[in-house]
Amino acid sequence: MSAAPVFRLPGLDGAAMPPPVAARLDALRRRLGDALFARVAGPEGPANRARFNAAPGPRWFAPDRPIRRVHGDAAMFVGGLRALLLQSLHPQAMIAVAQHSDYRRDPWGRLQRTSTFLAATTYGTAADAQRAVDRVRRVHRHITGTGPDGQPYRADDPRLLRWVHVAETDSFLRCHQRYGAQPLDGAGCDGYVADAARIAMALGVPDPPRTRGELAAAIGEYRPELRATPQALEAARFLVWNPPLPLLARGPYAVLAAAAIAELPGWARRELRLPRLHVARPVLVPAAGHAIVGGVRWVMRARR
Repeated sequence: MSAAPVFRLPGLDGAAMPPPVAARLDALRRRLGDALFARVAGPEGPANRARFNAAPGPRWFAPDRPIRRVHGDAAMFVGGLRALLLQSLHPQAMIAVAQHSDYRRDPWGRLQRTSTFLAATTYGTAADAQRAVDRVRRVHRHITGTGPDGQPYRADDPRLLRWVHVAETDSFLRCHQRYGAQPLDGAGCDGYVADAARIAMALGVPDPPRTRGELAAAIGEYRPELRATPQALEAARFLVWNPPLPLLARGPYAVLAAAAIAELPGWARRELRLPRLHVARPVLVPAAGHAIVGGVRWVMRARR
């Protein structure tokens, strides 16, 4: 997980400009920031953010913990897409999503619930974090069924929970190291994996990895179980080719999706029938990804 240089937007990171231009640019940034935050966090986003940041009380993670740096960076947009694609390759996990999730009808609602959970557990008080975990565990207890192969599944199966956690942790960390404004050093990377394990254990994950080495070993352990089912291929088509976005947003989203695909292991790209990387793409995709992630970071800075 090598660090990459931070790409900055010319003229938008402290460069001097005439006051009227600066004022108009700041107003545009605030409008864009408000719109993006509303999409990601939902109507209760402002109230949740104020409570998670300002409410007194102990937290699961101190302000200097790596998880706060990773989850607060715009690289999460790339990491989230990669996580969804990678998670879909476990047949039982994917059939549970296909049969019980409303990701096709209400993808924004699902994103907002996920972002609220991450904010509560990362930044909220210990009480906020525990309430968020308890809510997820209650939902998981009611998600059961039988897959097309006749195998029963349940969302609170510890092994499935562990896979979802492993894929998510690997994706968030890997994409942060590629696109984050402040990539972590080696100790910080291990610290992030250990921080994420704190949340995983609260959710019922047995023995989550606590270092990068353990994380890589866990992915290797699951590899024989992973394959692209028809449901996984449908989810990949939805996420990559048919996102529910207005026309103007599709170009930037396509760059984010390309960046997420580029961070997948080759075997995962092949399973999901995603475009393979041509000779120029290892250079062009990260450069374009840095530009888009930098733009998102600049816009979201208005919300702070």
